[in-house]
Amino acid sequence: MSPVRDVCVIGLGLIGGSLLRASVASGRTTWGAAVSEVDADAASRAGYDVTTDVEAALHRAATAEALIVLAVPLPAVENLLRLVAQHAPHCVLTDVVSVKGPMLDAVRRRAPYTRYVGGHPMAGTAESGWLAGNASLFEGAAWVVGVEEDTDLEAWAEVARLVLDLGAFAVPLPADSHDETVARISHLPHLFAAILATIGAQGGPLAMSLAAGSYRDGTRVAGSSPELVRAMTEGNRDALLPIVDEALGRLGAARGSLASTGGLAATINAGHEGALAYATAHDAARAGVRVTLSAPDAREALIGLGERGGRITSLEDGVAAGEVN
Repeated sequence: MSPVRDVCVIGLGLIGGSLLRASVASGRTTWGAAVSEVDADAASRAGYDVTTDVEAALHRAATAEALIVLAVPLPAVENLLRLVAQHAPHCVLTDVVSVKGPMLDAVRRRAPYTRYVGGHPMAGTAESGWLAGNASLFEGAAWVVGVEEDTDLEAWAEVARLVLDLGAFAVPLPADSHDETVARISHLPHLFAAILATIGAQGGPLAMSLAAGSYRDGTRVAGSSPELVRAMTEGNRDALLPIVDEALGRLGAARGSLASTGGLAATINAGHEGALAYATAHDAARAGVRVTLSAPDAREALIGLGERGGRITSLEDGVAAGEVN
């Protein structure tokens, strides 16, 4: 097994701040940088090695051959990648951006010599900023670790090992599969939550006084930072548009049925089955699987595992072990 790399985290909001905390807790030498003086000051006061000098943090990463994690919204990526290309052009690079296709394109244009492996932890809250983070945020969470035709599997293993060290499990996926899937289970729910919250609030004080669990649960993520929600949904435009069309089609069918027959059985029953599918997927028994990363078909095996809903739970001596339904 190769030596455990140091970690440099750029961006100290909810995800980046939690990642820095968890990386330190795992025993890795870890430092961070944030353009937000508020976040950097709070992190420093909490005893973490943090600066507002992003260039200095990247230069240190290059010297230490550290693993760099970009934990900033997609609109901030382009300028940051220019700094990476200038100060740490050959480091192993990953990120926590919630859209992978545009991120992959940006890295190939702006920092083509980095050993890039895309990442996206499926964890978070409606809160933001350093103070919202915690070291246990990723425990038991799915964390997509990107696999493309040209992915360096040694770099992939470095990122996957960090993911496992933070308490998550790794889901190997290509960018296009990731983006289509999160459009369904993350980005569309954010849009629906925004619409539900808007319609509810238009009912005025009476609606707000009567609102209870169904309204609270359906609108929870509408409390997220609007800037972050815009970054993820607008950044995933190509994948999200057909999913929105699919949702509109189902809403249209529900309206048509309600108007013509007064019945909503098809819509409600399908939704109930979908909710059961979610519960079943998380409770189902899983079979063990192993992927030897030096094998000629390792990339295909990793992608196949991820696209079947599988996950990597350990990594040792070049063998990724996991489980799949």
